[in-house]
Amino acid sequence: MRVVEKRFYLRNPRLVALDLLGKLLVRMYGGKRLSGFIVETEAYFGREDPASRARKGGSLAKIMEGDVGVALVYGVHKQWLLNVVAHEEGEVGAVLIRAIEPFEGVGTMMKLRGVYNLRNLTNGPGKLTKAMAIDKRFNKYPLYLSDGILRIEYGIEVPKEHICSSYRIGVSKDLPEKLRFYVRNSMFVSKK
Repeated sequence: MRVVEKRFYLRNPRLVALDLLGKLLVRMYGGKRLSGFIVETEAYFGREDPASRARKGGSLAKIMEGDVGVALVYGVHKQWLLNVVAHEEGEVGAVLIRAIEPFEGVGTMMKLRGVYNLRNLTNGPGKLTKAMAIDKRFNKYPLYLSDGILRIEYGIEVPKEHICSSYRIGVSKDLPEKLRFYVRNSMFVSKK
């Protein structure tokens, strides 16, 4: 499949979060393709966003205001979370990939996670990174390289009527706009 080009991410994080649904997250691991269709995302903005990592400044904020299309990987509760930097020119933002529907290399993903229940394999941001062996080494890694060991490819088209939105999960303060997007009826979404 064709890799999603860098310019795709040079837009409002909300639009990127919506359009990432159905794209294929691919990890080359031990010569095998591990992949899954993105079924849940959350958009984050700059300092004006009370739930954003950019709010406090520091290295994460610098990455979020830097080049688009690169991975932003950071730890929360001993789990790695995978984001992709996305924003308009001169702005700040990223999209958290919250859940994927496993597609290729499912057996390997199960071994990596030590979980053999397909429904529970990648239905959360920390679960999917463990299942795909994604960690801090991928921080700032470009996700738009066609030969990259971690990349996002075009996958399936998700009809607009199959997309739901809600407020972001696990944040104490949120923006008034719903910035979590997920595929309706997907059993791989982290929370209904």
